[in-house]
Amino acid sequence: MASYLWRKYADYLHTKWERTLLWDMLEPYRRPKSFTPLVTIYVAAFYTGVIGAAITEQLYKEEYWEDHPGEAVPLMKPKFYGGPWKVLRGDVLPPNQ
Repeated sequence: MASYLWRKYADYLHTKWERTLLWDMLEPYRRPKSFTPLVTIYVAAFYTGVIGAAITEQLYKEEYWEDHPGEAVPLMKPKFYGGPWKVLRGDVLPPNQ
């Protein structure tokens, strides 16, 4: 029984060693992993943000037009940026809005 266990253990080590050697030799020739899933997720996240920003701005315009019908809508202040921001052409909202 002991010799059987030692033989199985030796076979296990030998097989493991062969497998390691084989994969170490083949690794440089392996095809690189695809970036398609990562690029797809990034593109979907980008367009989700673009659509979300467009919906937010449209809701802001509709809310402003309800209170001030017929007037030009001022620029919407950024929601997630509290730092200084400059507008080259257009009116900037007062700081309290």
